[in-house]
Amino acid sequence: MFKIGKIPPEILEDIVMDPIRKNNVKREDVVLRPKTGEDCSVIDLQGELCVLSTDPITGAAKDIGYLAVQINCNDIFSAGGEPVGILLTVLLPEGSNETDLEEIMEGALKGAQELGIEILGGHTEVTNAVCKPIVSAAVIGRSRERRIIQTGGAKVGQDVVMTKWAGLEGTAIIAKEYEKVLCQRLPMELVFSAQNMKEYLSVGRESFIAAQHGATAMHDATEGGILGAVWEVAECSQTGVEIWQDKIPVKEETKLICKEGQIDPLRLISSGTMIITTEHGAELVDKLAKNGISGAIIGKITEKDRILISNQCRELLEEPKSDALYQVKFDSLNY
Repeated sequence: MFKIGKIPPEILEDIVMDPIRKNNVKREDVVLRPKTGEDCSVIDLQGELCVLSTDPITGAAKDIGYLAVQINCNDIFSAGGEPVGILLTVLLPEGSNETDLEEIMEGALKGAQELGIEILGGHTEVTNAVCKPIVSAAVIGRSRERRIIQTGGAKVGQDVVMTKWAGLEGTAIIAKEYEKVLCQRLPMELVFSAQNMKEYLSVGRESFIAAQHGATAMHDATEGGILGAVWEVAECSQTGVEIWQDKIPVKEETKLICKEGQIDPLRLISSGTMIITTEHGAELVDKLAKNGISGAIIGKITEKDRILISNQCRELLEEPKSDALYQVKFDSLNY
């Protein structure tokens, strides 16, 4: 029986990816096809490379319109592209009202305005198939200078760079969803600061900088967190990786909220944090800093083994499992 979250990679390969690969319809205008861990697909439309991706928002009940726009556009940015427009499917449970729909659309329009994209259309309905509002989106973009950067572009010997902080999106979601219980445990100012981390969700600026400074692989750290994203880069690239846990930046808000929720911040959904591989990690981190974006070298791409080094101990870096967001638990409190 599946756990909540992404389908395990080996099952995804067997039931989803293999049949797609074996399909005998292969169009010449499809440039980049589906692959486990890959953020986008790409088609060539008479010389213009069109970048496409899709994602639902299922782990949150608040701010889902805004999250849907930001997270889907991050996939386009991760391919080195520029998002143009987005389609939204909004599914509301029975008992929903106009205010519920208005809140979703206000968030979606806010995200679209921030990113300079259009909402191209979509679908809305009330259905008993869901028990909370769900937004699923499909985004379309274009490549910059006909160049696509893949999740699977990492090369042995390269630095692994991450931007911002581990658990970024998850921290903002938990702080919003569990505001009442957290304010009983932690300073109110810290909880509100954590909620405001959603303002850092876009990876647009760092993707452009990284693409201009030698990035060969980029990946937005969504479900599975930082460690899951690193594993996906290595898996897509058919390489190993060595990650140094003490080099991974984690904000104090995230540390305290994850401690209260009894979860690992390194396996918490981290949209807004980008994993980048490059020959010139130090130069990239410096360039990011000059543009007001924090970054850190957290490891190296290796030939085979996938290793996490923590407190001088080496352990295997496991494939991503159910995200820590779905494991949040606050003992002995009502919320």
